[in-house]
Amino acid sequence: MSELSRRGFLGLGAAAAAGTLAGCSSGPPAGTATWSMWSSSAAEKKVWADFGTYVEQQLKVRSVATLTPSNGYPTKLDLQLVSGTAGLVTALNGTLIPTYAARGAHRPLDDLIAADPDFDLDDFYPTSRRISSFNNKTYAIGFDVAPTVMYYNKDLLKQQGIALPSKTEPMSWATFRDLAKQLTKPGKQYGFTCAPAIDDLVSWIYCVGGNVMSADASRSTLRDPEAMEALQYVIGLFVTDQVTPPIKNLVTESSLSNFLQGNVAFMQNGPWQVVNVRKAKFDWDIIPFPAGAAGSTPRVSGSSFAIPSGVRDGAQLDLAWRLLKTLTSTGALDIYAKAGRNNPARLSAGSAFQPPPDNLGIVQQILAGKLAGGHAFDVTTNWNQVKQLLGQDLPRTFLGQVSVADAISGLTPRLDILMRQHLDTVRQATARKR
Repeated sequence: MSELSRRGFLGLGAAAAAGTLAGCSSGPPAGTATWSMWSSSAAEKKVWADFGTYVEQQLKVRSVATLTPSNGYPTKLDLQLVSGTAGLVTALNGTLIPTYAARGAHRPLDDLIAADPDFDLDDFYPTSRRISSFNNKTYAIGFDVAPTVMYYNKDLLKQQGIALPSKTEPMSWATFRDLAKQLTKPGKQYGFTCAPAIDDLVSWIYCVGGNVMSADASRSTLRDPEAMEALQYVIGLFVTDQVTPPIKNLVTESSLSNFLQGNVAFMQNGPWQVVNVRKAKFDWDIIPFPAGAAGSTPRVSGSSFAIPSGVRDGAQLDLAWRLLKTLTSTGALDIYAKAGRNNPARLSAGSAFQPPPDNLGIVQQILAGKLAGGHAFDVTTNWNQVKQLLGQDLPRTFLGQVSVADAISGLTPRLDILMRQHLDTVRQATARKR
């Protein structure tokens, strides 16, 4: 059923453009504020419950949130969009916004923004606005945005007699590698952990001026010198230097679980993990991402709320817009920030993202361009397919089963096909709007 629905969803563009998708065709009665979100822990569930309470207080209507574990959320959302049972507002990971926008599954919001004098889009970080847009139109409003940072175990460094790293000055790649090697005692403790996947690798690629795709997204650039340098460096930490915990299962490998065990010095991750790392039994903090030839410019990721294209009539659309504004308001994002869930997408809510860790303020400084930097996560309209393809062969390089050069050479022709398909999708989406 899931596979059939997914194939159906791939053809959503024409149906949505023709206005054939239903809105919220079943479930709670009309006038209910229905919305969807991913949630994979008790702490996250508590945040969304508080959001629901806030919505009811502000809008004076019942709030009904559909919470789904993060790994199953896209599949469930696909099914809801196809069947017309999606909520008035749906949460979207930034990597999926181009996919849904190009296929007409969600409506552009520019007309609603222009008609609402009380809504200030300038109160959102520029990177969040970029992530939430497609083809020069706004398809979503951000609720979080954050750069990748480096978590570190302060207790472990102190026990080794190693000075704590600078809170604001990114260390070089050479320094980071030496430190990771110094902190590694095979079988006992390790210097570094990250996910063996493109989502983590891309930060290193950006830091040397590389990318997954060319500027016009017409071809893969993973075989270019900059990207290859980054891939060789990170995978070398796993295979050559062996400063990472041994990978037991590529599917279930978790950098967060490795770090929380207390025997890993550094973890690459985002501020979205603060709410979970607060469970750690050791003292920890965050620092800027290590700087490559292009500086400390790791990926900046974000998530947003959007309105499905099936939400059409006046009263329904009015409630959807008021709900979306409430979910992304300063008041709601203060709840989000104080829970340590992630950095809010609104500038006016940023100060609510309080410690621990002590150095959490660097997140806002990085986004504001006052410290280090960041690179918006560049994705395609078929990013899930790109990611799936990279996930087939690239992880084997982390096990030393295949060289980086051989893996990328084998992947490049297939990636180039996906890039061309992406450009075709963009052209078709542009033609439909004319």
